[in-house]
Amino acid sequence: MLSLFINWDVSPEIFNLGGFSVRYYGVLFAIAFILGYKIEEKMFKSEGIPQKWLDKLWIYVAVATVIGARLGHCLFYDWAYYSAHPVEMILPVRFEPEFRFTGYQGLASHGAAIGIIAGLWYYSRKVSKKSILWILDRAVIPIALAGFFIRTGNLMNSEIVGQATSMPWGFRFIHCGMPDPETPRHPAQLYEAVCYLISFFILMHLYWKTNAKDKQGFLFGAFLILIFTARFLIEFVKENQEAFEEGMVLNMGQLLSIPFVLIGIAVMFYSSHRYRVNQSLKSKK
Repeated sequence: MLSLFINWDVSPEIFNLGGFSVRYYGVLFAIAFILGYKIEEKMFKSEGIPQKWLDKLWIYVAVATVIGARLGHCLFYDWAYYSAHPVEMILPVRFEPEFRFTGYQGLASHGAAIGIIAGLWYYSRKVSKKSILWILDRAVIPIALAGFFIRTGNLMNSEIVGQATSMPWGFRFIHCGMPDPETPRHPAQLYEAVCYLISFFILMHLYWKTNAKDKQGFLFGAFLILIFTARFLIEFVKENQEAFEEGMVLNMGQLLSIPFVLIGIAVMFYSSHRYRVNQSLKSKK
């Protein structure tokens, strides 16, 4: 078999000035929000939704994403450390063994999902005055695209690497911090990035080419199923992120993904049933 192993020897920093670093991860995160805003802007204009709703929406999403993702990592994956260093949960620094600016490197997608749902619930009560499912249907489309950029950022950081593989497209993550960086591994970040990009295009098609947006909750449910089914399956070829996951039949990422998939199925079923009932009632008038 032809070997196409890739030596991934990329520095996560674009540049460093006086200890302050600009990383690919942060830049890709910013691009995700900019593109997400533009996509949402087009959707809102097509439905005649006020611009001020959009501006407030992305403030809520940005804050909820960072808070949820950060707390999710600290609580689900590294509680042993952060329980003793609670200030570092909210500040992008490390105080030990010496003070240094780290950026928010510890971010968990499941925490981000919970944070976004909570943020959009608050948004629906204070701004749109519509059902939370209405805004979730419109927010998850650019969020799926953001997932693509975030996982690409993980690739640039050489983090969340896959297990050892003999497949010809394996990556040798030189800066992964593992004792065997020369071992070819599954590029799990790319697997997820591609799945999230495909999910984005599926959701875009459903929004623009079908009546899915008229079924409150349908797009949100589809998003949960697509994103977290992909996450659950790809975890089988990932290295465990924390030591406590060793020996577990399903790791933390998979255990956290199952409820999201089940909620997605339930929401899609509820959405479709409610839409059929409403259409039936309209036809009888």
